[in-house]
Amino acid sequence: MLQVGIIGASGYTGGELLRFLHYHPQVEVVAATSRQHAGLAIRKVHPHLQDLDLKFQDISPGDMDADLVFTATPHGASMNIVPPLVEKGMKVVDLSGDYRFKDLETYQKWYGLKHTHPLDAVYGMPEIYRESIKKAQLVANPGCYPTGSILAALPLVNEELVEFVIMDAKSGVSGAGIKPTPATHYPNCGDNVVAYNLTSHRHMPEIQEKLSEYSPVKVGFTPHLVPVIRGILTTLHCYPRDEISTDMMVDLYQKFYQDEPFIRVLEDGEVPRLSSVRGSNYCHIGAFQTDDNGRLVVVSAIDNMVKGASGVAVQNMNLMCGFPETLSLEGIGLHP
Repeated sequence: MLQVGIIGASGYTGGELLRFLHYHPQVEVVAATSRQHAGLAIRKVHPHLQDLDLKFQDISPGDMDADLVFTATPHGASMNIVPPLVEKGMKVVDLSGDYRFKDLETYQKWYGLKHTHPLDAVYGMPEIYRESIKKAQLVANPGCYPTGSILAALPLVNEELVEFVIMDAKSGVSGAGIKPTPATHYPNCGDNVVAYNLTSHRHMPEIQEKLSEYSPVKVGFTPHLVPVIRGILTTLHCYPRDEISTDMMVDLYQKFYQDEPFIRVLEDGEVPRLSSVRGSNYCHIGAFQTDDNGRLVVVSAIDNMVKGASGVAVQNMNLMCGFPETLSLEGIGLHP
């Protein structure tokens, strides 16, 4: 039985990790940390986990005793938490942005932080780095926005069909985390759509870096906050170098993702819905429409807290530990 710890277990991503791991037949959660809630039953913070007989603990990383640890901690905090775990020989899946970039200067520029403890990490997108993840000690979980964006664009970029892509992404409010802010206060975000960081979101260079490994491509990315709880709907706009039909697009995506257990390429005319992936580790990709000016539109839908965070973290854990990749993640979305 794999002994697992979760550092920062009181947030939304921590709750989702606990939800998936609770029914994982090969895992025992031995520690779930929270300084604020130390000693409190987990169900008091995560009320959907009534059957989980576990309390939050306040444990320093150096005192953590587990085979694998998830660090669901803020950007800037993980770089101080992860190294002691790695030094003790534990496997780590980090859900922050601290280890996602190959180039430290890019991280420091976009996150405004000096990286004090750099380590070698594998970017945790199984659709790209599956074989490397299997051998990794440290996996850097992708950002939620980059997940929907990269998966929507990857087949096009791989075939060098585009040189510039624009991503228009809309996220549910849970993406901002469990602590309320003026932006997520209901009177401000309800009945409203808010575009933010229009040309300077920190996830843009993450998307750029990963797609550029396949072919030279420029990326434009603008996020929006929409009044739903879960999900990210990403609309990709681009002008392909050559004329391409809808049938050709569907065929391209189906072949590219034919062996991916959590990617569903929809049929011609079908547009992904947030409700179809809500609560699941699936990514739906569809639309594949071209207008009279040659603009191609592709749409992806994910649950930001599952395929965009905790679900793919468990998927990475399964790969790192030799378990079936889909174990405990097979549940489909909740529609309506």
